[in-house]
Amino acid sequence: MPAQARRIALPRSARLGIGIAVTGVSFALPLVTAMAAQAYTAPGAPAASVAQHTAAAEAESAAPAAVFESYRVVGGDTLSRIADAKQVEGGWHALYEQNRSVVGANPNLIFPGQQLSLAADAAAAEPAAPAKPAAPVTQSASAAADTQLQVKTEAAKPGAQLQTQVQTAAPARAVTAAPARAVTAAPVAATVGYVAPLANPVLGEAYGVAGSMWASGHHTGQDFVASTGTPVRAVANGVVVKAGNGGAYGNEVEVKLADGKYAQYAHLSVIGVKIGQTVTVGQRLGLSGATGNVTGPHLHFEIRTGPEYGSDINPVAYLRAHGVAL
Repeated sequence: MPAQARRIALPRSARLGIGIAVTGVSFALPLVTAMAAQAYTAPGAPAASVAQHTAAAEAESAAPAAVFESYRVVGGDTLSRIADAKQVEGGWHALYEQNRSVVGANPNLIFPGQQLSLAADAAAAEPAAPAKPAAPVTQSASAAADTQLQVKTEAAKPGAQLQTQVQTAAPARAVTAAPARAVTAAPVAATVGYVAPLANPVLGEAYGVAGSMWASGHHTGQDFVASTGTPVRAVANGVVVKAGNGGAYGNEVEVKLADGKYAQYAHLSVIGVKIGQTVTVGQRLGLSGATGNVTGPHLHFEIRTGPEYGSDINPVAYLRAHGVAL
């Protein structure tokens, strides 16, 4: 008779322990696999969230285009007068800097017909709208992008414990573009200045003296005592509009000044400049003499509002108003 199999009777507590362990391992393995699949981020995936990329794109803006306005110079204009009339930011210095190629090296000399640019920076004229703040990034929206979970498991064994290691990547820092700094044109050094027509001026016959020897009935200029050959100089920056024989004035030079007035030098013995030449304050124009209708050598000096005879004003008062001691 075959031997009967003998059942080993285990205590009730041991049987319960084995059953719980086997059931726990069966339940835990699918759960861990699901967590790993959800938390794992594929290599090479971008670290920045969609919200961050959108905020960065909105922060970038193209530089505003400049708005241009032009002005055509007319007789009597100066850069200072145009800048005041057109309310040019930065005054005549900025206007000259914008039109240096048109005006040339001397900001005091502009001529009718020149086309000047009055440029206004659109960014300065209209304040930029404040940048929209980036949308807050919540943990639920960016957990997959900012955090990488690496799950390591050991082979399933009865009673084995699952070990999970979590590695958190540092969150990406928001990059804020530095605000653009307004660029202001460097001020141009003022070259406006006035001097007397002679180095050591001595006043002679005054302006406005009445007499029949003058066609207008009065003396139209100011005489300066000077022997023949005394250097005569430009009282301010300007351009030569006359250089030659002027009849009763003898050899004369006339210079259009930057403010639109005209300075005339008469009875010269030598003329040292030519028509169209640009002169600077203090530059030699010629030598005094006694040519034309004179009783002796001297310099006849006039300030005119126009280029021709009869538009004279008091030359001494004009020079003194510009700081010249006479």
